[in-house]
Amino acid sequence: MSAAFDDVEPLVTTAPGTFALTLPRNAFSPREAARGADLWRACQDVAVWESTRVGWPPARYRDEGTSFLVRTMTVVHHRETSYGEPLVGRTWVSRIRREMFSTREVRIAGAAGPVCDATQEWVHVAADLSPTRAPRSLLDAFPVDASQGASVTLPEVAVAEEGAPVHALRFRCWHVWMDPLAHVNHPMYVDFADEALACVVARAGISPVALVPVAETATYRAGVTADVEVCVESRLAGMTAAGDVVVTHRVLGVDGQLCATLTTVRRLLAAPTSQLRDALR
Repeated sequence: MSAAFDDVEPLVTTAPGTFALTLPRNAFSPREAARGADLWRACQDVAVWESTRVGWPPARYRDEGTSFLVRTMTVVHHRETSYGEPLVGRTWVSRIRREMFSTREVRIAGAAGPVCDATQEWVHVAADLSPTRAPRSLLDAFPVDASQGASVTLPEVAVAEEGAPVHALRFRCWHVWMDPLAHVNHPMYVDFADEALACVVARAGISPVALVPVAETATYRAGVTADVEVCVESRLAGMTAAGDVVVTHRVLGVDGQLCATLTTVRRLLAAPTSQLRDALR
């Protein structure tokens, strides 16, 4: 994390691509800690604000029949944040490939230090959501800056778990969950994975509120749409060197179509993380 976050206030007023933000009340769990998926939403907001700042608000994308979709996103959490903490989000584009694929970095921090780091891989699409090269006016709005820090990577599995069972969560997707592109917005897949894990630990007698987000990554293959029967398959993958639990998830849509794959890294608050591992075995 850049040392620039040592002084939050000047960044809000002077640095391009830097924005003040406060997470909404509904982003917090019963123990007053922000949920992982809501920090993903905050990262999305920061990216949209920066796009708007350089002349590409959502309305312009609609008018020009173009858009960006997230292909892959990875987030590492440094600490939890509570409601009302003033935060700062900073973003920049670190790479563009073939005038179509864009890597965007997002960093969120507060006066107490970094909250989370994110790397987003976006693909530019036409009105029918097919990949297409971005116009020059759009590319020129997002100059590449590879000097501000490396992309985020997920903690590695240090001890792999072989033969763990698959836990399935099934539900029907609501119409009111649809985003402006008429499918489930990408942060909600993290909610899906966390709900699947919460159901497993609750059945084991562990409070889901004790789950602490450490890191997540998601890769999207097809959009989940309204009134579709969804299945989330979750399986214990192992433990990190720090002792956190790694869980893989597959989000399946119509006729078992693979819509997304996720990996979440979680620990338990004030309890041995081995309890979480054992619940998934």
